[in-house]
Amino acid sequence: MSTPSAPLKRTALYDLHLALGARMVPFAGWEMPLQYTGILAEARAVRSSIGLFDVSHMGRLRFHGPEAATFLDRMLPARIEALGPGRARYTFLLNTDGGIIDDCIVSRSPSTEDEWMLVVNAANHDAAVGWLERWLSSFSGVVMRDITRETVMIAAQGPRTAAVLDSLLPQTPSTLRPFALAECRRPLDPVRSVADAPVTVSRTGYTGEDGFELVTAGGAGESLWRLLLDRGAVPCGLGARDSLRLEAGLFLHGNDMDPSTTPLEAGLERFVALDGKGDFVGKDALLRQRDQGLRRRLVGFAMQENAIPRHGYAITDGATVLGSVTSGGYSPSLDRGIGLGYVPAEFAAPGARLAIDLRGRSVPAQIVALPFYRRP
Repeated sequence: MSTPSAPLKRTALYDLHLALGARMVPFAGWEMPLQYTGILAEARAVRSSIGLFDVSHMGRLRFHGPEAATFLDRMLPARIEALGPGRARYTFLLNTDGGIIDDCIVSRSPSTEDEWMLVVNAANHDAAVGWLERWLSSFSGVVMRDITRETVMIAAQGPRTAAVLDSLLPQTPSTLRPFALAECRRPLDPVRSVADAPVTVSRTGYTGEDGFELVTAGGAGESLWRLLLDRGAVPCGLGARDSLRLEAGLFLHGNDMDPSTTPLEAGLERFVALDGKGDFVGKDALLRQRDQGLRRRLVGFAMQENAIPRHGYAITDGATVLGSVTSGGYSPSLDRGIGLGYVPAEFAAPGARLAIDLRGRSVPAQIVALPFYRRP
């Protein structure tokens, strides 16, 4: 007898997505909008104006206490204790072999001493929490609290986003540097009667455009979403988000990296302080890998003919299989097929010629430097 699957979770904005005509799909245990009007139209809205994503399914873990920074510095390969108040950083949770359990964003509260936030991927929420709890017993001066279900997280992305948020929040988010955050208070909304709702705003995103991610209480999420729609934001789903992040050369955990791959193989060594800090989980394994040399690298490639690569397609040198496509699709900004995949290190130089096996048809491709797309 099969075990019944757990019911899908829903964010606080679920009913609003239905009212806006979203096509809902299962994703990482949640029921999420795939698209509203169409993936290409939504992606173009982000590139040209402002798009709005419900990313409340992402895990939000709060840490506080006198040992919070020390604990995170042990668990993450970034220089955590050097991170100033109101700053964020891209980093990883690594296993003892240096494999990527999850890629995440860590941030330090701009106002509360010894308080930190870790944003993890929805698909890895339980694995990340379990791994962190395994190590917490050695740190009595830190408390971890999961605030995912009690908050809403909205990503507002695109060239108009800073101006729109400045019109909404008196703290002028446009003055924030990339990977900086501020705690804002929203003024009274006379239409929806939500006054003074606290919003944490960070200048971060997953689209390659200038943008912000906003965290607020679950009960204030719908009002905030509608206020952004009133100012011209276009609701966007997971389909546009995946297209945009691929163009920007941003990786998807579970596709482009996983616990069997390391940040060095993924070309993300710039986010690992191998020589700049003390011990952290996975450091010894990464040092060994660096000293021994990499056998494979993650590369970006562009199709040289009118063809769309998909996840799982074989990457070849024309005859021998070298690897497989980890992410692939059509780039609306470049009007061509693009993709990512692991190949032996000796084939990983930009400009190298490859081929992608599209269901028995060998189509030429060329390795290109990432990202595929840079905003003007």
